[in-house]
Amino acid sequence: MDSEDELEGDTEIQLGESDDVVYSEELLPTYKSIPEGASLRKVAKVDFNGRPDSLFFNDGKRRIDFVLVYEDESKEHEKGRTIQRKKRRRQYFEASLMKMGVELEATPSVVDEKLFYIKVHMPWDVLCTYAEVLHIKLPIQPNDLASDSSPFNCVTKYFSPSEDVIAKETEFFTAPFARDRIDCFYVKDKEQFFTPAMRSRMAYYILCRAPYEVKGQIKKFGINKLLDGGVYKAAYPLHDCRFNVKSEEASCPNERFLLYNEWAHPKCFYKMQPLDLIRKYYGEKIGVYFAWLGFYTLMLAVAAFVGLCCFIYGYQTRESSTWSKEVCDPMIGGQIIMCPQCDQKCPYWRLNSTCETSKELCIFDNYGTLVFAVFMAIWVTLFLEFWKRYQAELEYEWDTVEFLEQEEQPRPEYEAKCVYERINPVTRTKEKVPFTTCGKCLRVSCGIGTVLFWVLLIIASMVAVIVYRLAVFLAFSKKMPSGLQDLEPLKEYVTPQMATSVSASVISFVIIMILNYFYERVAIWITDFELPRTKTEYENSLTLKMFLFQFVNYYSSCFYIAFFKGKVVGYPGKPVYLLGRYRNEECDPGGCLIELTTQLTVIMGGKAIWNNIQEVLLPWLKNVIFRHCTQVHSEKIIPRWEQDYQLQPLGKLGLFYEYLEMVIQFGFVTLFVASFPLAPLLALVNNLFEIRVDAWKITTQFRRIVPEKAQDIGAWQPILQGVAILAVATNAAIIAFTSDMIPRLVYYWSFSVAPYAENSTHTMEGYINSTLSVFNITDFTNATRPDDNYHWVNLTTCRYRDFRNPPGHPKQYEYTIYYWHVIAAKLAFIIVVEHIVYLTKFVLSYVIPDVPYAVKEQIKRERYLTQVILHEANLKLVTKHLKPMTDQILQQTENVDVEDTL
Repeated sequence: MDSEDELEGDTEIQLGESDDVVYSEELLPTYKSIPEGASLRKVAKVDFNGRPDSLFFNDGKRRIDFVLVYEDESKEHEKGRTIQRKKRRRQYFEASLMKMGVELEATPSVVDEKLFYIKVHMPWDVLCTYAEVLHIKLPIQPNDLASDSSPFNCVTKYFSPSEDVIAKETEFFTAPFARDRIDCFYVKDKEQFFTPAMRSRMAYYILCRAPYEVKGQIKKFGINKLLDGGVYKAAYPLHDCRFNVKSEEASCPNERFLLYNEWAHPKCFYKMQPLDLIRKYYGEKIGVYFAWLGFYTLMLAVAAFVGLCCFIYGYQTRESSTWSKEVCDPMIGGQIIMCPQCDQKCPYWRLNSTCETSKELCIFDNYGTLVFAVFMAIWVTLFLEFWKRYQAELEYEWDTVEFLEQEEQPRPEYEAKCVYERINPVTRTKEKVPFTTCGKCLRVSCGIGTVLFWVLLIIASMVAVIVYRLAVFLAFSKKMPSGLQDLEPLKEYVTPQMATSVSASVISFVIIMILNYFYERVAIWITDFELPRTKTEYENSLTLKMFLFQFVNYYSSCFYIAFFKGKVVGYPGKPVYLLGRYRNEECDPGGCLIELTTQLTVIMGGKAIWNNIQEVLLPWLKNVIFRHCTQVHSEKIIPRWEQDYQLQPLGKLGLFYEYLEMVIQFGFVTLFVASFPLAPLLALVNNLFEIRVDAWKITTQFRRIVPEKAQDIGAWQPILQGVAILAVATNAAIIAFTSDMIPRLVYYWSFSVAPYAENSTHTMEGYINSTLSVFNITDFTNATRPDDNYHWVNLTTCRYRDFRNPPGHPKQYEYTIYYWHVIAAKLAFIIVVEHIVYLTKFVLSYVIPDVPYAVKEQIKRERYLTQVILHEANLKLVTKHLKPMTDQILQQTENVDVEDTL
């Protein structure tokens, strides 16, 4: 039938079951192209029956599995081809759904006369069909293996939700559903056999594949395209009740109410999460996320405790540090005149002006930091290994062990583009694909090129921030008091390094947020262009792109401060310039570690505050504004489907951003923890709020999420492993090259006493003097000579941070032997620490099995039972088919025997 021809001939109309249903003629499909063989029915249009918590059609029998919302175009003042096209596509789509066996019922809005709600019901036969298509696992018999009781049960029971409130679910052995073997499954009640989450998942599967337009060989289908085109305004499964009021409906399980009171409410911050109920209500994908977040937070408690002890140790010893005392001593640090740190405009300054900074540095740069860095390298290995074990338990309990191999179907967007044929290398049969090998290479190359462009853009922005740091440092240095004749330290004076570091950190954070906003859209566009086959492949591809960008975006400034700043600066008479104009930044005489700590604090704190604003305030404000604009002030006067429409949609990638936020935080906790032992504590506090904020958000402010299956955390697992491996190298390099720990150890063991002195004891006295080289001010060039010489009449030399020979030495201003000792010690430290830690990580990974023994036994038992049940079922089918033939053969044999006897 031509798409432009009007529908002709008789139309079969099947009325609903209820006599009091009013039918709307405008909802009769009068579209111009209908699905071949469709049995057309009027969609029942009913009024609200006064039961706001009802989860059923108007007849009170058929459960609502999904809701579609659209705006009636006949209420619009303007007419046009766009409106007619939307109406035609919607009618064709609904007819396609009915052809696939789905039942629909339309209800007008009680708030907005323009809105209509299409309620979707999945009959039993349709559920059985698509349960088999999706390989959904369903119970076959109760689990007869005794579960091992944990020795920690006596403790955890005080932090777990009460079983009187959230009953413990019965454990079953499960098998993929097969319609012809339904007698083998544990079916007590047809209405309860498929959970609401399963029903919604199957309904969404159908909605994503029902066509809405066919033109020649081109078929357009999927609810997502209709939502993007404005044909429907929303599509969502229903919450089962209000979150803060228990439903009075007898058939309502009130799971949302239980989740809010036992999980999402702030009073439950100390309780363990009801993961089984979360999985049952929201699906495995949401359940795995909250299981991972809870496990990560629990492991952070151990790291936070050790990090806090390290911080307290540094705080208690900051006043007793010998080298800090020398900096603050008026007779030592007060007598040392430092060279200007920029050309011409910067003044000379006394070392004791950095007294407070040196004390703050002692808090983070001490021997406890080394111990904590090694501990964190072991901690991250234990975290990943124990998570694998816990994840294996969840995979078995939630029936996702073989999910990726059996259940995941191609994305509708992928199926719509399949126009080429190829031979499947496994089945050796023809299959359709969306592009050739060359086309796939072209798309992937385009994606890689775009990602590299944005990475280079981040690097360019980082260079811009570095130039800003150099320019602002010069401006702050001009205002630095010159002619400091007093010998007392300036305790209230803010050094140019600190002022520059704080302002640059804030600017870096703002640039990070701006680039994130644009790159998110670019990454989604690239991934859509690559056209991955399944949703898991889509999310993994997007994950790698986003994390690569975020890694460079968030960590580039930290890597610059840790490993580049102050490393190539030359010396006062011959400085090194960036871009031929700006003199490279120097570290504070105490080192760059305190600046790295400042950078981490600003980015971690700012990111946590910004994310909480986005996650809490924005959805809440949107819902308040929506209710105000629609003049709805009470949920009691409107039905459940309309209450849910007033909530916010989570979005296609809502969970993706939650993972990304936590993985970026994981990077800060592990990659730079040697410079900031309080990072795990800050992450722990943030995550305790994060769990409840995320729970509160999806339970109260968002529509119910379409349940999805998930086996694990996807591409985030190898990313975490990569970060854990990189963290060992970065922390070893921070201790070696950013902190002053190695130079102090070299001085303490090699240069602090005379080699042949009797009764010699090692001491740190004189360490500051040994780390500062001497420069003759007459060796300044005209371009570098400071302008404030008149303040220092008798000044002939100044000091700078380096290990170089003094003026008058045969190799003046060249590196001393002390410098080469320090370099050798740093390299040796990195090699030894890395090998020890990596060996320990390898041993732990080998010793700790990924799957617990008890889970392996349960998997074997389940597979055995499945094989037995399937074998018996197949045997019954074969016997049933062969019985007539066998009876006929036996009858013929008896007749032959009788004839022979006669």
